[in-house]
Amino acid sequence: MSRDPRPSTEATDRADPLLAVEDLTVSLGGNEVLTGVTASADRGQFVGLVGPNGAGKTTLLRAITGALTPDAGQVRIDGRVVADLASKAASRLVASVPQDTSLSFDFDVRETVAMGRTPYISRFGRRTRADRQIVESAMARTDVAQFADRSITEISGGERQRVLLARALAQDTPLLLLDEPTASLDISHQIRTLELVGDLVADGRTVVAAIHDLNLAAHYCDDLWLLGDGDLLATGDPASVLTEDRLSTAFDADALVTRHPVTGSTYVTALPTSRGDAEGSVHVIGGGGSAARVLYLLSSAGYRVTVGALNEGDSDTETARHLGIDPITVDPFAPVDAGAREAVGDAVEAADAVVVADVEVGDGNLANLEAARRGDRVVLVEDRPFSDRNFAGERGQRIYEALKERGTVVGSRDLLGAVSEAVDSGGQETGATRTDREDGTESDESLSEFADD
Repeated sequence: MSRDPRPSTEATDRADPLLAVEDLTVSLGGNEVLTGVTASADRGQFVGLVGPNGAGKTTLLRAITGALTPDAGQVRIDGRVVADLASKAASRLVASVPQDTSLSFDFDVRETVAMGRTPYISRFGRRTRADRQIVESAMARTDVAQFADRSITEISGGERQRVLLARALAQDTPLLLLDEPTASLDISHQIRTLELVGDLVADGRTVVAAIHDLNLAAHYCDDLWLLGDGDLLATGDPASVLTEDRLSTAFDADALVTRHPVTGSTYVTALPTSRGDAEGSVHVIGGGGSAARVLYLLSSAGYRVTVGALNEGDSDTETARHLGIDPITVDPFAPVDAGAREAVGDAVEAADAVVVADVEVGDGNLANLEAARRGDRVVLVEDRPFSDRNFAGERGQRIYEALKERGTVVGSRDLLGAVSEAVDSGGQETGATRTDREDGTESDESLSEFADD
């Protein structure tokens, strides 16, 4: 089996990028689809190709494989110009998984995966034991070995997607291109597929994948290429590429960019173009990203929203300001002081309802939780048990339990319904609240809790 000799030039140095797209311009049907695109991907890097429909993502992937001849520019893989290579030579450098999983032939799954070995077999040659081992390994890695003997036409679209990924793995190339690899998959298999891709990258393979879900792309990819109208608008790590201004330019839509409170990855939320017609005011207590979704939902529904106290620099502070909400704040890393505590109490009393997000509570922000007791109608979002996020000890637990006794506890999915009921209930106070206010118990305890703070 002969291979094209590798050119002895500096272009093949291991320090150079595995993939280099150089000033690439491509036209289809007389229309320019890509214009002067220049980007590169290093060995062992996972690049996400993102952008709106029609931006040119699939065209760029096809140009990288050599399936399309560019009007100008070139693509280099491992130092070699793809357009100058024979089909088999190019197929030893780059494998692709298309978005369209429909196949016209009626081969079984094993034979379909074995097609990935074609670039390594001579015209009259046969597959070797090593070829068969590579095929079996690819099927096992993509979890399709269980239906290896079934016809490719008898399995689901999501299963075919995994078969085509197995075929690409069997091709054993340094560069792998994926066009919407999660489009036909349920959430479980989306995660498993991207985790598998991550493992391939960790093994040294370079992957470029067109991914429509910006949050999946931000979480799993090392770098992103953002395409818009055939132009490459930005390249770099997800945080630097997925800015609100760039998303507005690329997608012609408003978006909120924050940090995911659990993973810490860049998180994009599309904002509605119009607000709902809900009436009433809601004060939100959160922090550490726990209130971002709450603020977005309540603001989008049309409620007048206040929030705090939050630290300057907190992601919830940034979210509030993006939504046009002026938060009550304290200095970075500072505890809630007396002035902020009073401002929160006033906001709570003025609101028609109070929402306590699924926030972690410690000595520094316990004053927020105490201030919530001054509200008549409290909704507590509890996606995690309070014991898992209580760092204020018995005192924090006691205050939270007091809120639960007269408040409404919901999961985040049921937030809007609970807030609507609370706001609609108007000034109807519960018996416990009226009693507290009549005998002054709650007010006195509120002062004594923080007398020494």
